Amino acid sequence: MIYLDYAATTPMSENSLSIYVKAANNAFGNSSSLHDIGDISARTLTASRKIIANSINGNEKGIFFTSGGSEANIVTIQSLLNGINPSKKHIITSGNEHSSLHTFFKKLEAVGYDITFLQLNYQGVISLEQVQKALKYETALVSIQHGNSEIGAINPIEEIGAFLKEKEVIFHSDCVQTFGKIPLDVKHIDAISISSHKIYGPKGVGAAYINPSVHWLPMIQGTTHESGFRPGTVDVPGIAAFATAVKDIQLSQQHYYNHFVKLKNLFTELIAPYTDIIKIVSSHLPQSLPNIIPLLVEGIEGQYIMLECNRYGFAISTGSACQVGMQAPSRSLLALGYNEQQAKQYVRISLGKDTTSEQIEEFVKVLIKIINNY
Repeated sequence: MIYLDYAATTPMSENSLSIYVKAANNAFGNSSSLHDIGDISARTLTASRKIIANSINGNEKGIFFTSGGSEANIVTIQSLLNGINPSKKHIITSGNEHSSLHTFFKKLEAVGYDITFLQLNYQGVISLEQVQKALKYETALVSIQHGNSEIGAINPIEEIGAFLKEKEVIFHSDCVQTFGKIPLDVKHIDAISISSHKIYGPKGVGAAYINPSVHWLPMIQGTTHESGFRPGTVDVPGIAAFATAVKDIQLSQQHYYNHFVKLKNLFTELIAPYTDIIKIVSSHLPQSLPNIIPLLVEGIEGQYIMLECNRYGFAISTGSACQVGMQAPSRSLLALGYNEQQAKQYVRISLGKDTTSEQIEEFVKVLIKIINNY
């Protein structure tokens, strides 16, 4: 099968897998233990924190390891809120965040927080002007994702972060889809969430970054692991493999970016005769991730396209893997002005480092065949 669903997850790289096995054999001790075996794990964690912090121009003391991006999102937001004046109950976010954050903000709204859900503008992003207009004296924090997993749009988080820093408002960004794909600098961002399995590292590992100058309090009082950020024995082998994946992808980031641009351009050329039926949703966006190609196929539901592609040996998706089984149409597509029927015609192709031109050419042939046979 040809895999074109890298935005959902990636296979572990050989290097990351090799380091995982090595760390599992040699750094198996509890990193909180005081004996020498525990010290090996503790030193492995320290080295991993430095690698990840350096990749985002951050401070290693602000890196906290989690079980993935979703946990990093939720625990970071709650920990930041715990450290903010409780009289400030206003939060600004977008209506297009990852499901982990969207549902968590809905929960916060139900317990008394005033949540402003900003909607994408015509360019598919949340602009600085939208944030400026929504800001109140009671605003506790702002959380705007860096890159949208469904349409690939990139939000101007550096610009938003610089403004919020002047206003002394905490700013968090879910960077799971962009980390390792485009440059990321936390100079003007107080907190971010990232994940290992999107960059050829193991699943079940992620990280939160909170600038050490920002005050926060534990989500669960009495927690001792990860400086009180989260409970549970730390997965040292998984984290070592994550740090390895980070090092590797940093070295190849520009190469992969150029590779994705080339493949996306090829795909665009191949479907040019069929643009009355096949539409690339992100084609009008000024900035978007080149590894994500969001499509609408006129008159055919995305789920049918996805299942037929699977029958022909291609793995694609109908959106975020965290929402599989959901019948509701894409929130991102609705925000761009598409109606519910059109939004249900959405499918997503996402490219990886091993995707080839030949695979794209073969996929387009299969896609056209499915459409003609419908």
